[in-house]
Amino acid sequence: MEAAEQRRKRKRGRHILLSLSSSRSLFLCSSFIIFILFMSSHHRFFLFFFNFNTATLLRPPLALSLLYSSATSNSILDPLTPLTSSTPSFTLQHRIQFPNHYLLLLLTNHHINPHQLECVYYYYTNASSSSSSGSTEPLVIEVQPVLSTDRFDESRSIARCPFPRTNGTAVDLRRRGGNLIRRSSYFTTNQTVVQSWEKGVYEASLDRESNTVVVFVKGLNLRPHKVSDPTHFRCHFGFKNLNKDGSFLITTRAVSVAQEVVRCLLPQGVRNNTDRAKGVGVTVSHLSGNFRHPVRTILPSIARIDGKGKKKRGKYELCVCTMVWNQGSALREWVMYHAWLGVERWFIYDNNSDDDIEEVIQDLDSQGFNVTRQVWPWIKTQEAGFSHCALKARDECKWVGFFDVDEFFYFPNEFHHQLGQGGGLPGENSLRSVVANYSSSRSIAEIRTACHSFGPSGLRSHPKQGVTVGYTCRLQSPERHKSIVRPDLLHVSLLNVVHHFQLREGFRYVNMPEGSAVINHYKYQVWDTFKAKFFRRVATYVVDWQEDQNKGSKDRAPGLGTEAIEPPNWHLRFCEVWDTGLKDFLLSYFADPVTGLLPWDRSLL
Repeated sequence: MEAAEQRRKRKRGRHILLSLSSSRSLFLCSSFIIFILFMSSHHRFFLFFFNFNTATLLRPPLALSLLYSSATSNSILDPLTPLTSSTPSFTLQHRIQFPNHYLLLLLTNHHINPHQLECVYYYYTNASSSSSSGSTEPLVIEVQPVLSTDRFDESRSIARCPFPRTNGTAVDLRRRGGNLIRRSSYFTTNQTVVQSWEKGVYEASLDRESNTVVVFVKGLNLRPHKVSDPTHFRCHFGFKNLNKDGSFLITTRAVSVAQEVVRCLLPQGVRNNTDRAKGVGVTVSHLSGNFRHPVRTILPSIARIDGKGKKKRGKYELCVCTMVWNQGSALREWVMYHAWLGVERWFIYDNNSDDDIEEVIQDLDSQGFNVTRQVWPWIKTQEAGFSHCALKARDECKWVGFFDVDEFFYFPNEFHHQLGQGGGLPGENSLRSVVANYSSSRSIAEIRTACHSFGPSGLRSHPKQGVTVGYTCRLQSPERHKSIVRPDLLHVSLLNVVHHFQLREGFRYVNMPEGSAVINHYKYQVWDTFKAKFFRRVATYVVDWQEDQNKGSKDRAPGLGTEAIEPPNWHLRFCEVWDTGLKDFLLSYFADPVTGLLPWDRSLL
């Protein structure tokens, strides 16, 4: 009897356990379904990670950890300073070492004032204070002011720090005047890594029309001015906190590769709703080695997909894009003059300027000139920057001109017409009229105009009324050209050599006759202005003048060495033909009859 009773109890116990197990399974299953529904409604990029039909799961090496934040909890706030609702928080994501400064990328929704922050340099040593656990404190050895700050995108800002006087130190930020940062979770070995600028993914832009993402990469070492084979390249997508170690990512193939630009398909899960891709991290890998032992190298990345760029109802006929460094003083003359020629929109890519260019652009925009500043901190990336701008401007502009702020279009025939013929000033809207005549063409996608290079014209100081009036002596023969393109008809690679782009198959360029249009390129200005070119060239494949290479190149000034030393009689050089055509026209029609001031001079009063 007792044995039978025990068997009944064991059987009843198993029933209870099975019942509990079923209940627990049902509860866990229900919880998981609720979790999936929650994530799909709150995390727009969550669902496509479970779409395995068209995307490949990849378990990458540790190098991919740089796709995410390398310091997810590394706030620049002093750990001793309590957070309040009025205290903006910042998260330090990445440190990048450029040739002459550090760039620190911060996650924040607030504007950062450079006067609020300091750059802190430190290192770890066993000689510094140790805790009972055996860990060490960071020893702060140097503090310097932040060079500058900028808003980078909707959720991130950048701060620039100078190099320290002591080598081998890590760099961080703190609030100005705060206590030295004590040891906290902010300081760990993997949180103080400084990435080299020589290799990595730095920008990514969404192309909604083709369901692709255009990724900008440093360090691929591809052949310049050529389209490369895309079959060896892949893009990898992920986003913060889905998988903290970055071990599972979606992979898609590249459809085009050229120079520093890789274009990949978007993952299948976001193609029907490309807004989901906004803010998603992306990196690039490439295949090397041999057939038997291929090696796939995945690059570190700080890039997130920029989701801007929806189509406008109507497009501007003519826009202009340029890249500048410390050219704030030249912008007013260049923008106001070309606005009169018919330019309606300007994209100014600011390459680490430390002058007043931001205030100048804001002032011009407030006057109705439709000028915007694109923060572009990436050095020696002019070709990539122009590719980025071509994609950005495609949704707003029918034609985009790519030329520098020392280059001015000049129409000799139009400008010499008598005042009053055809209404308005002679030559008004000439440049817009030229491109509009080609807008209906089924074959022309680029207009090229030859450049005449002007010299110092005997001057020893910068001309007060601007370059168009001050410099009047040039070389006899033109040097190179600049282009205005149809951004919707460019090759899928967005390949360019600064002066012109590669076009889609079936389209061609046309050369403007010199008699009807030229570009006055005020290239060789007075020495105090010209010597700034020795600091750094912006083009990727142009050797900096300090380097002892390609001395005979057209990209160098004849007779100059590798140091910024003024040659004898610089003010008299590059003068073969006196050409006062544009100067005479501007003084005749634009100068104030009483003061003699030109429009860009009057705007400063």
